[in-house]
Amino acid sequence: MEIERIQLQTHGDHGGMLIALEEDRNVPFVIRRVYYIFGTKNDVHRGRHAHRHLHQLAVAVRGSVTFLLDDGSGAEEVVLDDPSHGLMLGRMVWRELYDFSDDCVLMVLADQLYDPSDYITDYAEFLREVSGSMYVEDMAACQGH
Repeated sequence: MEIERIQLQTHGDHGGMLIALEEDRNVPFVIRRVYYIFGTKNDVHRGRHAHRHLHQLAVAVRGSVTFLLDDGSGAEEVVLDDPSHGLMLGRMVWRELYDFSDDCVLMVLADQLYDPSDYITDYAEFLREVSGSMYVEDMAACQGH
């Protein structure tokens, strides 16, 4: 699955902490968009989509949220609850977000501007597309040997 938990370097002292997110240093893509989600009720589920091309870095800068992530071959739950940890999300990963704490602020950095055509919002369609792309990648890997 094209996901990775990353440790973000913290700087600070008794006066407070700072984390810098920098393109080509700890963010491995050009940052084209930044958005944040807050004020989400605990019983709300968000996301429920995949992206065909988009790569993202998600950081719970406050509070916590649970991600259900699926690349078509199995699902994995990841909890973000520490602002010094980020979650890299690659293309073709279905995501659903839930269990938001009352104080959750989730910041997301993306390598593309908002594009509605990049979203797959139907899970059955996602499975069709991801199985097709896995087949193409497998064939390319076989031809390379």
